[in-house]
Amino acid sequence: MTASDISLSTSLNPSLDSLPLAPSSQSVHTHAEHTHVHSEESLKRIVNRLARVEGHIRGIKTMVQESRPCPDVLVQIAAVQGALDRVARIILDEHLSECVSRAAAEGNIEAEIGELKAALDRFLR
Repeated sequence: MTASDISLSTSLNPSLDSLPLAPSSQSVHTHAEHTHVHSEESLKRIVNRLARVEGHIRGIKTMVQESRPCPDVLVQIAAVQGALDRVARIILDEHLSECVSRAAAEGNIEAEIGELKAALDRFLR
């Protein structure tokens, strides 16, 4: 197995792609003092990316079990880290454009910004 054998562009768990994400076109969940509403399309995009990352991690595990060269494993780990960073950016972008703007309109901006700062403090460690 080479570095090109493990690709983030191929979903290794296509069964997740067909799972219903919500009964309607949006998913709603309450977070602290407000409600988050995300489109089904957005949730599917994030879940699909995470499924690919999950498959990629399984591929790395196989590489380790097969005693593949450490540099090859490290390259794949870097690819997973990059993929997770991209998922985080998608979530952050959506949070800023949807959740923070909604909180501002509802007058809850201080609480929303506080939660975001706390999450970023943990994320950026």
